[in-house]
Amino acid sequence: MFKKEENTKDNVNTKDNVNTKKDIKSKVDGENKHTEGVDTILGDPKRAMRKLSVPMIIALFVNSLYALIDSIWVAGVNEYALAAVGFVSPLFLIAVGFGNGLGAGATATISRFIGEGNKNDVNNSAMHVIVLSFILTAILMIIAFLFLEPILKLLGAGDTINDALAYGYIIFGGSFFLIFSSAAYGILRGEGNVKKTTYALILGAIINTILDPILIYVCDLGVAGAAIASVFSLFVVSVLIAYWFKKGTYIDFSFKNFKWDKKILRLNINVAIPAGVEMLIISILSATLNFILVNVGGNDAVSIYSGGWRVVMMALVPLMAVATSVVPVIGASYGAREFSKLWVAENYAIKLGLLIAAITSVLTFVFAPNIAQIFTYSQQTASLGPGIAEFLRIMIFFYIFVPIGMVSSFVFQGLGKGIHSLVLTTIRELLLIVVISYLLAVVFGFGKEGVWWGIVIGNIIGSIIAYIWSKFYVGLLTKEYKKEEEHTPSDF
Repeated sequence: MFKKEENTKDNVNTKDNVNTKKDIKSKVDGENKHTEGVDTILGDPKRAMRKLSVPMIIALFVNSLYALIDSIWVAGVNEYALAAVGFVSPLFLIAVGFGNGLGAGATATISRFIGEGNKNDVNNSAMHVIVLSFILTAILMIIAFLFLEPILKLLGAGDTINDALAYGYIIFGGSFFLIFSSAAYGILRGEGNVKKTTYALILGAIINTILDPILIYVCDLGVAGAAIASVFSLFVVSVLIAYWFKKGTYIDFSFKNFKWDKKILRLNINVAIPAGVEMLIISILSATLNFILVNVGGNDAVSIYSGGWRVVMMALVPLMAVATSVVPVIGASYGAREFSKLWVAENYAIKLGLLIAAITSVLTFVFAPNIAQIFTYSQQTASLGPGIAEFLRIMIFFYIFVPIGMVSSFVFQGLGKGIHSLVLTTIRELLLIVVISYLLAVVFGFGKEGVWWGIVIGNIIGSIIAYIWSKFYVGLLTKEYKKEEEHTPSDF
């Protein structure tokens, strides 16, 4: 089945394209502009993983820390403010997801063309992503402004509806800066340029952290102030990235390099749309869990989940960085037809992730009560402390299996097979986590604790499925490629 795909007329792997390691290497080495990042993703996979992961860990950690600090400031507004943001978050994740989806498509496609040594398609692919970011923004903004209020009411926002709308309208109003910056990060990662991505993420987090208390309390804007701070920081980051695109990158950003190409479009959306839909599924998961929690534990249960999950997301940052770094390495290796590197990159990333997850779990178990206190500094939220601490300690079992499932899914993105990653996410989030959480929380009467354990058990089963699936698929790819090499006539 792989051989047939490679011989498709519009596919990048036709006979007219480079299809041997020797030809690929000569084309890449012959480029007149060769950067450190390109050398990294085309080199030793283990070294590439370390070199790409560390800056990404720093950047994403700072970014998640800002999100946590944002929650802390919001939590002090009133007893419903954190829940209001929690109701909007699943919807906003849709915009985040499609922005990250464009970025994932850019990373996979650009790194693949770099592996093939095709600089023209590298440039054209990047410009396709920029154009798509404008189109996507227009669609999302129209949908958000038409349907935000009825959706929030449907989700059970209730007493939090006014704060939720104040936050949501501002956030979605600035969604272009989110989508553009997310897509741009993917472009930079595709050429192995994680340093600039790191600088941009850190700058945005610093600006947001400074503006939050000023706008929320000094200007007395409440949750709307938090939204304004987020949008303004993304605006500044977008301007900086646009400046970088003018110089200092392997990719040449110019509309003279843009030519609408169905092949490139298809390769981008093969990853971008499934990745975006994955975030939609995660949003549906979050909204569904909120709905279950409202019914079994009220707004307090939603607040515990909203605050506690932000801590979880920060704890997952190193694991996300490792998994994200897999994509350009897998893409470049696949483009260069160096299939042995696929195995090395995935195995090394999982081992690195498991080590990080083990350390994170120990620290979380020990310091859970202390972490919970940062959400309970006001009189209105003091009662949430024990519940958040309990949630965090249960989540240590969630951390351990995350790298297995996450890395396995990202391998498919690197291969340009986003639909496989989407199927795995659907199985894990909707078929497993939602169903098990409902059964434990509602049917068996364990309440909100049933939801916490449903998240853990669903993730464990889903991660094991993803690992087996990825190994099987890479094995088939390798086998088919070896057969093809055996039947390829020698140049001599």
